[in-house]
Amino acid sequence: MMKTVARLTDSPLALLRKAAGSPRDVSDKLARLGRALASYADRPLLDARLARLVELGHVDAVPTRLQLIVGSIDMLRFWISPAAAEYYGERGIHFGFHQILRILEEPASMVDPTGFLTDRDVVIDHLLQVTHANPAYDLQLLEVHDEGLASLEAQTEAVIAGTHPKTESLSATVEDAGYHARLLAFVRAYRADRSALPPIRSNIADSPKWAPIERTFGTLPAAVRYFTKMPRSRRTAARHLLFVRSFPTALAEPSEASSARVA
Repeated sequence: MMKTVARLTDSPLALLRKAAGSPRDVSDKLARLGRALASYADRPLLDARLARLVELGHVDAVPTRLQLIVGSIDMLRFWISPAAAEYYGERGIHFGFHQILRILEEPASMVDPTGFLTDRDVVIDHLLQVTHANPAYDLQLLEVHDEGLASLEAQTEAVIAGTHPKTESLSATVEDAGYHARLLAFVRAYRADRSALPPIRSNIADSPKWAPIERTFGTLPAAVRYFTKMPRSRRTAARHLLFVRSFPTALAEPSEASSARVA
């Protein structure tokens, strides 16, 4: 088990080296990045993943591809990036440098905000490398993959034990020594009961500012419902992206859904 948090104690150069890994590691990461970028053209894969999410009950209505693009941009600009920037700012961690470490640790995990086209182990790496605001979305996403949740549980156990192949590189990005233990507890609870409550990151929990945004993007079903509310034409989509500069609270997930939002 990691007894010290390298992210907070190592020099920037040491962190860069740890995140990047060996030349072989870099080669493997670039290959995964290439596959991730190529997946954007794989329409059958996206259709299959969305169909599986419908089958699992995580998706009621399937958004169009344009709605997915616009919705994922909103999720990135109104939720993922600003919530993370606030969190790392509170902890005295330079957000820009942290993103560089994340890219070096696993570049493929940074190119698909929805994760619908992402390989199983890249989704797992993403969960392991970042203290999530709410990991429920990613656990629900992993259910489209064979042995997705079982593999996440096993890999989280390995990171905690220090036996995971990427233990050292992950130590360069995870600043919270207790994060993996909380994640493991939630994975186990979620596998036993899909209504298990997720661990919410410190800057999100009990925050009136983030509450409607977390309700909307913190779980996969709620996020997809938001995507289906996005414009359907290129012209209205462009107008939305240009002129909607803050989270549209009128489109937020209703507060009464929060008690049952983990499907």
